[in-house]
Amino acid sequence: MWTIIVAALLTLVLAGAGGLLTEVGPWYRQLRKPRLQPPDWLFGPAWTLILGAAAVAGVLAWRGAPDAAGRTQVALLFGVNWVLHLCWSPLFFKLKRPDLALAENAFLWMSVLALVIGLRPYSVTASWLFVPYLVWVSFAFWLNWAIVRLNPRVA
Repeated sequence: MWTIIVAALLTLVLAGAGGLLTEVGPWYRQLRKPRLQPPDWLFGPAWTLILGAAAVAGVLAWRGAPDAAGRTQVALLFGVNWVLHLCWSPLFFKLKRPDLALAENAFLWMSVLALVIGLRPYSVTASWLFVPYLVWVSFAFWLNWAIVRLNPRVA
């Protein structure tokens, strides 16, 4: 039971911090964005589903790890991803540096791929639950790249 509580709390903290660090204000609104940019309202529900799936995956992988070494690996994979996920919004929205956010996004993408691969030995389902996250971060990378390209004076 405590695994579910910890996963839920970490997910709520990450989602809440991400929301607080995201300022869709005048600076963001004036940026030129690609035609495939989703509406702003879609990002909240998308991240809610993705982070919810990640929490479920964390519980499954933790329970599937056969020993302390496996649980340590699961915790490290999630911990690195948690920190990288948290870093993107301040770089993009607070520092107004889409270029730095783009570089950070590459590391975030690698951490999600590491979760897809690294969780597989403990839970195939957990591994698959991270595929939508990988797809979304790939799309977010493209969006971030397009914003950098369309707004060269900002970066």
